[in-house]
Amino acid sequence: MTAITITQAEADALIGLEKHRIDEQKYDFPFMGGALALSLQSVDRREQFLLDISRGRINLLRGKYQNRARQVVTLVRLDFGGPPHRNPDDKEIPCPHLHVYREGFGDKWAVPIPSKHFSRINDLYGTLEDFMMFCNITKMPYIQRGLFT
Repeated sequence: MTAITITQAEADALIGLEKHRIDEQKYDFPFMGGALALSLQSVDRREQFLLDISRGRINLLRGKYQNRARQVVTLVRLDFGGPPHRNPDDKEIPCPHLHVYREGFGDKWAVPIPSKHFSRINDLYGTLEDFMMFCNITKMPYIQRGLFT
């Protein structure tokens, strides 16, 4: 896969763009080891995005939520239920943590989750809603809660 690099200004603008679901389809929240990649678009339909939702196979509380632009550029990723992350400066960030695009590094830097945006970290579905709000997904895809969400 070819790496696409964008400037910090482009990344910030893409993160800030209002994003909408592209259809009215209903999706099931992934079960153990499951994943979804849902298409989103900007209001003017000029930019396409993906919302990735993935769950761990053994640990039901492990997973990631990710918002991508241009198919391969990770703008924002929330990792939870897993190991700590080591940043390029060798600082270790405990899980859960948030990756936000940083020019020259992509998604290689993590920060502790901002509690003002993520107040329901022990609720997988609530955290997904918080993540979508953080990414400015204003017309959210229809994702049905599962038994273990």
